[in-house]
Amino acid sequence: MEIPIFTVDAFTNVPFKGNPAAICLMDNELQDDLYQSIAAEMNLSETAFITRRNSKDFSSGAKFGLRWFSPKTEVALCGHATLASAAVLFYIKKNINPVVVFETMSGDLYVRQHEESLIMDFPLNKPKPQDQHEIKDLLKAAVGDLPIQDVCYSPSTKKLMIRLADTCDRSELISLRPEAKTLLRNETTGKIKSLIVTLKGPQTTQSGYDFYSRVFAPWVGVPEDPVTGSAHTVLAGYWSEKLEKKKMMAYQCSSRGGEVKMQIREDGRLDIIGQAQIILQGTFKI
Repeated sequence: MEIPIFTVDAFTNVPFKGNPAAICLMDNELQDDLYQSIAAEMNLSETAFITRRNSKDFSSGAKFGLRWFSPKTEVALCGHATLASAAVLFYIKKNINPVVVFETMSGDLYVRQHEESLIMDFPLNKPKPQDQHEIKDLLKAAVGDLPIQDVCYSPSTKKLMIRLADTCDRSELISLRPEAKTLLRNETTGKIKSLIVTLKGPQTTQSGYDFYSRVFAPWVGVPEDPVTGSAHTVLAGYWSEKLEKKKMMAYQCSSRGGEVKMQIREDGRLDIIGQAQIILQGTFKI
């Protein structure tokens, strides 16, 4: 069997930045263990599998199945691999539709083109306050002695969000080096699958970023995720309320780095806006 496969850098307008995803175009469904084996072989934070739905090809169809796998497990929601999947359909397959729809574990996700960007229609996952005392060892493992302003949890995404105090700056966020083994040792309940550390953007500079973040997910085999769309469904819900803004620009401070634009819509859902660069295409033979 030969499967077309692409590597796409998402949330960036230049190669080798943003978050790379592997995208496979599937004529037929595979067994789950084979999907997982391919994702482990690619060893990126996510490998996505697109299947046709009632259409003869990837150029004319408007609806597709989409599943995401980390190197260790299937995930319920992935933003950067959704953006990358749409980039393959629009830029490589020249899909003729103004909007493509992906049927996923998180419901139908719509993606449309707008100038040089792609706009994803995602759920908004507003997190709830979390008792810090219950997870004090995990917090210590994540941010050390840095002061914490808020801790929130999103049950729908199993993401824990730690907001650093406003006295911290971006360099301190960038300097964090939490050890994957220590994080895993301090969270074994299965409640948390990803850890977001975030910081309010300075209001006195011209950076234009409303907030910064980093994301660590060793529970799914990703020590640090470079740029994370699903995390921004949580971050947008939190920061929109704190900043009293519906439109926001964020920067994820991984070594690769990436920009994420967001807009909370009147219907309560979230538009996540980003660019993508297709850097590799080939064939997976199994």
